Amino acid sequence: MRFIILSLKRNILPFTFVVIAIFLVIFSRSNLTAATNGLTLWATCVVPSLFPFFVITNLLSRTKVVDFVGKLLDKCMRPIFNVPGIGGFAFVMGLISGYPVGAKIVSDFRENGSITKDEGERMLAFTNNSGPLFIISSVGISLFGDTKTGLLLLSTHILSCITVGIILGKFSKKSDEEYRRNMHTHTKNGNNLNSSKTVTFKNLGEVLGSSINNSISTILMIGGFVVIFSVIISILNQTHALDIFAKFLNPFLSTIGFDLEFAKPLLSGIIELTNGVKQVAGVSIKAISQNVVLCAFLLGFGGFSVLLQVFSIVAKTDLSMKKYFIGKFMQGIIAAIYTFLALKLIPFLNLDIVETSNLSTSNISSFLSMNNPIYSFFYDFGIFVIFVILIFVTFNLFNRLYNSHKV
Repeated sequence: MRFIILSLKRNILPFTFVVIAIFLVIFSRSNLTAATNGLTLWATCVVPSLFPFFVITNLLSRTKVVDFVGKLLDKCMRPIFNVPGIGGFAFVMGLISGYPVGAKIVSDFRENGSITKDEGERMLAFTNNSGPLFIISSVGISLFGDTKTGLLLLSTHILSCITVGIILGKFSKKSDEEYRRNMHTHTKNGNNLNSSKTVTFKNLGEVLGSSINNSISTILMIGGFVVIFSVIISILNQTHALDIFAKFLNPFLSTIGFDLEFAKPLLSGIIELTNGVKQVAGVSIKAISQNVVLCAFLLGFGGFSVLLQVFSIVAKTDLSMKKYFIGKFMQGIIAAIYTFLALKLIPFLNLDIVETSNLSTSNISSFLSMNNPIYSFFYDFGIFVIFVILIFVTFNLFNRLYNSHKV
């Protein structure tokens, strides 16, 4: 029996690749369309939004900005997340630019010895996130047709990644400080692991060229993942395997009171984020809050496509993916819970379709939200301010709780 298990484990990947190769030939027409769509998505969306951030973060890592940010945020990041101040740079850049910029920065930090192994693994989990451009524009406005839904998803996304960072920080290893002191001593003695050149006017062209080459390599890798997973989802659809696997989600969806039509879109999102969020948002039911909650989960989790992208980025380091997977799954669950509570506790956020006999009230509401741009601007701006205040209050509350417990 043990021999059979070992044999299956040893041959499962070759067998899987052979099956995929066969289906590539059988469903060549649909696979060609899927690959074309994936390539178009990469060229029109991924490259314009991520490539500039890859270049600028690479350039910033060659300056003293990261060290300055590290010293500035050390008193904040260390008590809350139990990571050095430079973790704030990875956190902010990861939120601004989206997947997988945060993982790229953390990987670079680990390579040059700026962080410990445990810190790097925990930072991967809460600094690698969906960007505001994707959440507000692509999901909120394009898919749900509503700005406040995008702001809600962004706010719960940020709160959930902060929560995950705090939770993982409480279970971190205590030996990191001793390791850091030893590493700092080696750095002073001239054994710094960072072999990158500091950018100056003299070597600006060389450093810029190197940054662009590194960014091109990363962006091409991401494009390969987008195309491959688009084809894989197409194969799963053609073979109806996605429908079969989706049935296993039906009992779970029934238990939490969600419509069973979400099973297949949710499974697609677990495999690949962009296509899954689009399918989940496109399910037509009156309880729109269900669409929003499930999108919050997918945005937090990221999907296996993003997970493999991160795995390929950190492969050259000694960072393990275990904490990343656990952290992102936790973030998806927590983001869904935060979104559900916000929709239930803040009535004006809920977009569920309800029966109403008050036609005049409906017309007034429609006039205020659709036909008056001044009211719409202040309405959206007010929601944004409220969410920023909530994030700030929550952040400070965790900091005070930690300090009081420390004393």
